[in-house]
Amino acid sequence: MSKKVDFTKSIAALSEVELAAKIKEDEMRIKKLMFTHTIAPLENPQSIRSLRRDIARLKTQLRKVQIGA
Repeated sequence: MSKKVDFTKSIAALSEVELAAKIKEDEMRIKKLMFTHTIAPLENPQSIRSLRRDIARLKTQLRKVQIGA
């Protein structure tokens, strides 16, 4: 299975509080990555894009939980 499908299945079972905590944690991680990338190039700059997309998936799932869909 692809990473996206695995990630989506793993976050489907999380509660609203857990999703919010994971979003906050990943946002801090992306800030650190971007800061590190500014100082010295990352070995894999695609990791920033991947993390940004994961955050978007988390926010989408959080919204689904909030509206009860």
